[in-house]
Amino acid sequence: MKFFINLKERGKYFFIKENIYFLIFAIIVFFFDRFSKSKIVNNFNEAPYYVNDFINLDLIWNIGIGFGLLSTNSTLIYNLVTFLIGVIIIILIYFLTISKKIDKFIYSIIIGGALGNFYDRVIYKAVPDFIDLHYNNFHWFTFNVADIFITIGIILLLVRDLLFKNV
Repeated sequence: MKFFINLKERGKYFFIKENIYFLIFAIIVFFFDRFSKSKIVNNFNEAPYYVNDFINLDLIWNIGIGFGLLSTNSTLIYNLVTFLIGVIIIILIYFLTISKKIDKFIYSIIIGGALGNFYDRVIYKAVPDFIDLHYNNFHWFTFNVADIFITIGIILLLVRDLLFKNV
């Protein structure tokens, strides 16, 4: 697999019909995430919403990346991290266009979730996280639907690489 290809070849890879289908799937994941976040952001009050003994809905605005890592009050660092996330999304789209079908599916899941969080970083300057998993007083990191898709995609990539190298 060549990383650098001429523009004519790149166009050939990008406009394969199945690539368009997988990019549409990524957009569906994006809109599913946007729908969930808009419901929470527009209808949430101050107190956490009790779902059951293990899940609460509690709106937290995350200015970092996953699990609040790289949280900072520095606009320069925030913008740099946001820019790098945008570059990574573009690279993932490129990998989607040159990959086998199973990898296209996995990349589309990750891209859809990443686009959801990237959108929030650009529009709101923070990502709304609202799913609070807990057991008694132990609370996992609060996350959102985009994080679920990104995590599922990464797990699928790892499983595919570890168990199915020739697929």
